[in-house]
Amino acid sequence: MSKHSSLLRMALALIFVASDYCSAFASTEINLIPKPIRMEQTSGCFQLTAKSTISYDATLRDQAEYLQQVLNQSTGWELALKEDARKATIHLSLNSEARIQPEGYLLSVTPKGVTIEGKDKGGIFYGIQTLLQLFPPEIYSDKRQRNIAWTAPAVSIYDAPNRPWRGMMLDVARYFYDKEFVKKYIDMMAMYKLNKLQLHLIDDSGWRLEIKKYPRLTEVGAWAGTDQHRLGGFYTQEEIKEMIAYGAVRNVEIIPEIEFPAHILSAIVAYPWLSCTGLQHEVPTQHFISKDLLCAGKESSIQFLRDVLEETVELFPSSYINIGGDEANYTRWESCPYCQAVIKREGLKEASELQGYLTNIVAEMMKGKNRTVVGWEEILMRGEVRTPVVGVFWHNVADTILATRTGHKAILTPATHMYFDFPESQTPGEVKAATWMPPISLEKCYGMEVNDYSPESTVIGVQGCFWSDQFIHGTILQEIDYLNENRSENYAEYFTFPRLLALSEIAWTARSARNYPDFCQRLSSHFPRLDFKNCHYRVPEPRIEQMESTPDGTLKFTLSTPVAGAQIHYTTDGSYPSVHSPLYTGPVEVIDKSDFHAITVVNPRHYSLPIYFAPDYSAYKQYGIYTTEWKPLIIQPHMVPWKFECTGKISGNGNYTISFIPTKGESSLKLGKLKLYKRDELLTETTQPTVSDTQAAITTYSFTVNDFEAGTPFYIEVEACGKDGNDTSGLVFILKKEQ
Repeated sequence: MSKHSSLLRMALALIFVASDYCSAFASTEINLIPKPIRMEQTSGCFQLTAKSTISYDATLRDQAEYLQQVLNQSTGWELALKEDARKATIHLSLNSEARIQPEGYLLSVTPKGVTIEGKDKGGIFYGIQTLLQLFPPEIYSDKRQRNIAWTAPAVSIYDAPNRPWRGMMLDVARYFYDKEFVKKYIDMMAMYKLNKLQLHLIDDSGWRLEIKKYPRLTEVGAWAGTDQHRLGGFYTQEEIKEMIAYGAVRNVEIIPEIEFPAHILSAIVAYPWLSCTGLQHEVPTQHFISKDLLCAGKESSIQFLRDVLEETVELFPSSYINIGGDEANYTRWESCPYCQAVIKREGLKEASELQGYLTNIVAEMMKGKNRTVVGWEEILMRGEVRTPVVGVFWHNVADTILATRTGHKAILTPATHMYFDFPESQTPGEVKAATWMPPISLEKCYGMEVNDYSPESTVIGVQGCFWSDQFIHGTILQEIDYLNENRSENYAEYFTFPRLLALSEIAWTARSARNYPDFCQRLSSHFPRLDFKNCHYRVPEPRIEQMESTPDGTLKFTLSTPVAGAQIHYTTDGSYPSVHSPLYTGPVEVIDKSDFHAITVVNPRHYSLPIYFAPDYSAYKQYGIYTTEWKPLIIQPHMVPWKFECTGKISGNGNYTISFIPTKGESSLKLGKLKLYKRDELLTETTQPTVSDTQAAITTYSFTVNDFEAGTPFYIEVEACGKDGNDTSGLVFILKKEQ
């Protein structure tokens, strides 16, 4: 058989496959994320071929080249671009007169071709993203995929975002991600129609932005540790320009965050005269929040701030600049003669109002440069701010009323729902993560309450945050350069995905159209897309569709996979399952639910944690949050310190009780002095435990926290021993008392 005949037969086979695939679309769900406003599926499908062409309006060349590149690398075809051509397979068209909202689009897919129409470039780009989601998942591969029917169902879609601000914050200060990872992060945001990237460039542990006028900021402030233990890095101004241009094509606006007055120790290390004390420090290798602030009383410090911001706004075209402003401890200002002189001169009542003084200076300066200041919610709560700003509300969403009353705007990023450095669950085996707040499940993230946007709304949008301080909490996650590892990037992606997809739908889709079960059903088909994007993610546990009791007293589990194409493996003897455990093919019966474990297996190296049934502590809810337990092997025959972590149970300043509740054993637990530590800093100690009035066996301590620090580990150390032996077990709970 001739080579020509073989190719012809192969082409005909692919046509038949595509034809069958098109027929299948008639009954197949289209799983778009975020969910569009209006979609109508029609008959047939569009088939991409090697002869397909892309035409575009002259101003859309960047978007056309983007689409060409994505299609070329996965199909292997060099699709032709045609400027201003009306006859093409795929046509991109701007229409300033169209009744389409900003960043909205009209997408028409027919068997004859594809048209994407928008009022602006953002809308065209998002129409492209929706089109890509209609193709098979392999469309996202950066390598040629063979024997794929590159077809998309025929649809008509009108779509536009519900909110103008749909953001993510990436902390590159606590841990430095190179520009290639930032560009990948931008790609993943753009894939799901997020449009604002806040780069947390400055913190105590690192200064990541090259400032020409102050070279020591990156020569000194960008690095922690010495020799082979040296960590850090920074972006040159040329690298910043490259990332900005990369984001612009993808409709992602990069917003720099230049943090002050706190979280600026890296600059003070480089230039000690910036602080109130002028003392020399080192860039920390462990996480903590420094008490050293930018001195608000020295003109040299104010000039430094002006110079840095001048260079920053020249570099970043964004109409916003973020000034941080959170978690300042004002003790340095209270004892600084320069700061006290300004307080007296300006008629301020207390040192904290100096932050409002600084914010006003910067906000007015930025107003003259057509920039709007953005900052954490504290910038609206530390003295009067006269120039309109945007507060990023992370602590108390109810505080947005402050923005409403004072003419400011707000972005919602509550730590309870939008901090992606918290784990998704308390399942044993979750990787090390922030624990000062409870876990944020995908469902909890998706369920964040936010009103729909209107031009008069105070809240202009929502934002997720990924903080990197876990890298400097003692656990080594950093890459080993010589092995060319990327474990830190995988870690960041594990926490970001799939919760970023939930954020996407919250930010884009009207509240009335959001439905969590429907979202989960659509999400199932997106994990293979993440795989082809080489994006790591947390694999969700198998879904329990039904758990029912049988007549013979057993429990019958019916499961489904949350990831399209994945398998489920399980055990029934209480052991931890692996990829070699039995394959789930139908309902499984066990005597006790604690005997049953199951995992979702995407591939032999990528699988979920097992289904986990948490112990029921509801009988102890009056004692607060479960913290730890003791067993005989923990207890010594003589009094010694017993130390355990209570991060997350200490959730802010206030009054607490800790209760030690025996549950079984012949011996009793004898307790002595109790100490509370923040990292290695002793916060409080108490020597007289109180005994509960209701149950004499329960021992309770009371203590007060006045120096809480978010993102910081807390520990309890208590003297303990067994009385007449160590046959004792029990539970420990911590309760924060209502104020």
